[in-house]
Amino acid sequence: MPDLNPVFTELRKVMAPYAAKLAPARDDDHELYVDTRHIQKNKKPLFFGAVQVKKSYVSFHLMPVYLKPELLATVSPELKARMQGKSCFNFAALEPALFKELAALTKAGYANYKEQGFVQ
Repeated sequence: MPDLNPVFTELRKVMAPYAAKLAPARDDDHELYVDTRHIQKNKKPLFFGAVQVKKSYVSFHLMPVYLKPELLATVSPELKARMQGKSCFNFAALEPALFKELAALTKAGYANYKEQGFVQ
């Protein structure tokens, strides 16, 4: 089994600035889960994103791309190849160029949430 701690550490650095601005629901050695303070009709907070260590990879969830798929229009084929589903990216090794691209996508996602009034 690969050592996923370095991957988690780097992906956590991408999500952490938004956790500081929003509402982290969980933050430990294996997961950073971030909600917004926007309460939906179902009385639950709107999910922003998460970084989670799984058995053989680290998942990076980014809900803004689910709500606005147009955010993915400029994503590289290499990053798209890491997608699982509509808003999750999986990594088993350090990939600095893709992490940098993911950081830009996360920033755009936050800006989109702000535009829609989900975050301040």
